[in-house]
Amino acid sequence: MKDFTEIAEEKIIYKGKYFFIIEDGFPVSPGHLLIISNAVKTDFFALSTEEKSDLPAMIEKAKDIILSQYQPDAFNIGMNCGADAGQTVFHFHCHIIPRYKGDMNNPRGGVRHVIPEKGNY
Repeated sequence: MKDFTEIAEEKIIYKGKYFFIIEDGFPVSPGHLLIISNAVKTDFFALSTEEKSDLPAMIEKAKDIILSQYQPDAFNIGMNCGADAGQTVFHFHCHIIPRYKGDMNNPRGGVRHVIPEKGNY
């Protein structure tokens, strides 16, 4: 998949002025959502000032959607910007990943674990 322009309308949970929200196709945990830019922008750094300003409200909206169906204990919010950061679809998307107590042995370090062992400090 090179971008998210062919997502079926019925998959869209919420649509705003700059972004829409869908369930992740390969969820890390129950309730994992993606916030995707309506216009194809490569990554966070390609978003306009207006889009960047609107993103926090969409993150809150995604959180509300998750909380309406699940009871997570915490969240990870993440974006991969560039192939060397793990980005595989070059159309802006932000992961909202609900976390649940006990979903891994030691969550300390959180997103720092994108490079094995770097979360151990």
